[in-house]
Amino acid sequence: MSGIHIAYDLSFAHTEGRWARAGSWIGQEFPDVRMYAELARTAERAGVDMLFFGDGSGIPNTWRGSMDAAVEWGIQWPRHDMAPVIAAMSTATEHIGFGLTYSSTFMHPFTVARLLNSLDHVTNGRIAFNVVASTRGADAENYGSAELMDHDLRYERMEEFIAVCRALWDSVSPDAIVRDRTTGRFADPAGVHPIDHEGRFFRVRGPLASVPSPQVHPVVVQAGNSPRGITASASFADLVFGFGGGVAGQRRHRAMLDDALRAQGRDPASVGILWATQVIVGRTRREATTRRDEVLRAWDHEAVGAFLSHNAGYDFSTLPTTFRLGELQDAIVAAQASPGGLVGTLVAEHGADHTMTRDEFFDHGWASATGLDHTLLGDPAEVADALEENHATTGARGGYMLSTPLGMPSGFAELSELLVPELRARGALAPRYPGRTLRENLAV
Repeated sequence: MSGIHIAYDLSFAHTEGRWARAGSWIGQEFPDVRMYAELARTAERAGVDMLFFGDGSGIPNTWRGSMDAAVEWGIQWPRHDMAPVIAAMSTATEHIGFGLTYSSTFMHPFTVARLLNSLDHVTNGRIAFNVVASTRGADAENYGSAELMDHDLRYERMEEFIAVCRALWDSVSPDAIVRDRTTGRFADPAGVHPIDHEGRFFRVRGPLASVPSPQVHPVVVQAGNSPRGITASASFADLVFGFGGGVAGQRRHRAMLDDALRAQGRDPASVGILWATQVIVGRTRREATTRRDEVLRAWDHEAVGAFLSHNAGYDFSTLPTTFRLGELQDAIVAAQASPGGLVGTLVAEHGADHTMTRDEFFDHGWASATGLDHTLLGDPAEVADALEENHATTGARGGYMLSTPLGMPSGFAELSELLVPELRARGALAPRYPGRTLRENLAV
């Protein structure tokens, strides 16, 4: 069994009320880079592999067709481009990696390839690129799109996007850079070449006008868990960000990914999954339970609706008094939104023919929005036991993308100071920074 890799998901460390909960910073507010530098140093001392930032460029406006609830309650916003923050965190650390997200649905691959090359230089080879196919109307509207691109077409564009990025990263060979101080000759022209890409979505001549970075190719992460998303993962991802929805869902995702990797001629053992896992850890179980109860009290009905609707891309305020789960899922698919998440989980648990009331749906939605329906809670030994058992059950390849609903930074500090040391003392974790680059440390 391979050792567990640990990443922290900092995408929402400052939203959904975390900025105000017990243990949050006083006198430093998002996006103060000092907050993140301190958190990065603490995580590196614990031997965490990577700090990860998801992203979205629009304020949630799906619920009731308005952004008011999201603005009022700080739901999935504010969101800043975290590339400059990552650059600053890298100067405060030496080993820990950084994951950055950009959308292949809206961005251009030349821009992203160039930026990630620069960040890989700044961090000395510690960058991962989380490529996403966007499902949110608020994002689409900011890039001039009145409606979302067809689901499968988004993944076709993603595959071409990554192919262009990789061609650009390879367009200047590392061996081409000679830097001969005697003659003044900088590079060998034979190692620098255009890519002359002409595809369905992009036309890029190249080459990338940059010196190859330490990793040449940043680690590529992808999170699609639909059949089409898993096919895309298998074609190019070095590492997969998985959600699963319980052990059965995780095992199903792992099996589908393994089949897709074999179809691509890739070794399933070479691609791990980091399972999204929310954790509340306390020095005792009672302390952890008290903190969970604080989180439950912090949410409002409108905040829950804004959260669920934004992440699905579907306005749940329009739900009738009763409905069949399959009908709701079909409506979400027809809207080119995301049929996974809460609705996908409910269909998997109850079946497409199950009839649910609006109130029942929002009872489930409350637990989903707070993350408490999939939160590991307890003292360090209890949580470590659960993670080890889950790692073995789901294939023992990859690890966990840990998040916490607690205040920033106390929630993550306790993961670093209580949970990660417990796992390391058991010998459950992968070796602590065995290589120079993130790719080497993740063994991908």
